[in-house]
Amino acid sequence: METVSGVGRKILTVSEITRKLRIYLEETFPQVWVQGEISNCKRHGSGHFYFTLKDEMSQISAVMWQSNAEMLLFALEDGMKVVVRGAITVYPPKGNYQIDVDKIQPLGIGDLQMAFERLKQKLAAEGLFDARRKRPIPEFPRSIGIITSESGAALQDIRSVLLRRFSSVEVIFAAVKVQGPGAAEEIAGAIADMNRYGKVDVIIVGRGGGSLEDLWAFNEEVVARAIYHSKIPVVSAVGHEIDFSISDFVADVRAATPSAAAELVVRDRGDLLDILRNMCYTMRNQLEETTQGLRTRIESLVASYAFNRPKDIIRESAQTVDEFERSLNLKFRHLYQLAHQHQRTIRLRLDNLDPAGVLKRGYTMVRKEGQVVTSSRSLLAGDRATIRFHDGEVSTRVEE
Repeated sequence: METVSGVGRKILTVSEITRKLRIYLEETFPQVWVQGEISNCKRHGSGHFYFTLKDEMSQISAVMWQSNAEMLLFALEDGMKVVVRGAITVYPPKGNYQIDVDKIQPLGIGDLQMAFERLKQKLAAEGLFDARRKRPIPEFPRSIGIITSESGAALQDIRSVLLRRFSSVEVIFAAVKVQGPGAAEEIAGAIADMNRYGKVDVIIVGRGGGSLEDLWAFNEEVVARAIYHSKIPVVSAVGHEIDFSISDFVADVRAATPSAAAELVVRDRGDLLDILRNMCYTMRNQLEETTQGLRTRIESLVASYAFNRPKDIIRESAQTVDEFERSLNLKFRHLYQLAHQHQRTIRLRLDNLDPAGVLKRGYTMVRKEGQVVTSSRSLLAGDRATIRFHDGEVSTRVEE
């Protein structure tokens, strides 16, 4: 920079002005969304796209570098109406301001449908729609994550159904934009946040009905991959029953509407109570039938020959014991009588042999000097002797 002699003005070079303008533009417009029509579209051999974005009054140069161009799911053509995202900058060699585009969305219905089909085919080929990887929804979730607009009717519909069907379930809500620039990124970020939080059993992501453009955020690849990588089962509830989105194909379960999603993730409390009542009734009847069946079986067993045979054996044995006892008693009494009779006989014999008994019959016993005299020759004249009668004794002297 130089100062003009005598004037005192600062002189800037073209490069300096270009650099200052570039810095100002890049700091002021680091990321903007711009709507317009593509013209003069060319693809360089390097893979970069160069085109002009215009409307009725103005135009701006645009460039999309090869790294971003590879992510395009549709071909850029002149006359195509699009919405682009990028940073405003300056191309120094020509001094032109331009937008460095990193994302393009078709604006027309036909282009959107084409983009939808291309992304659908791409993700299907990668296996994101594979039914084998889809997980079942928990039958009785304790906590449900909801990702939708805070001001949309979908949130109220879901809450109303949950409150009516199972009011005790916990709801974790993440408010996001559901259409327009940045909506897809917010939805994908909320899904990732729910997974990091980790305390929800199932996630409902969606919005109410609308046009294809309104629902487009749920056709974005970033949302599809966020659902695919979610460790928590995801229910996609986008639009009305006839609306299908990429998120519907990736999600573990697709619900026709947000209200239907709420009905899918929670059972009706009244229905559950009815089921429990029926189960209790059925179990009670089965228990009563089983008990009655067992009672009948036991009674049959008790009355059966096999069951009563041991009792009969015991009774027969008891009767045998009684008869044996009677027989023993008879034999014992008979033996006792025989022994008693034998005892009497012996006693009579003993009585007959008893000297006292003999003396009673008129006999006497003679003793001489304390010895029984058994022969008359044992006595001599003059001997003294004692004669014993049954009732006493007398002394005597032998005369001859």
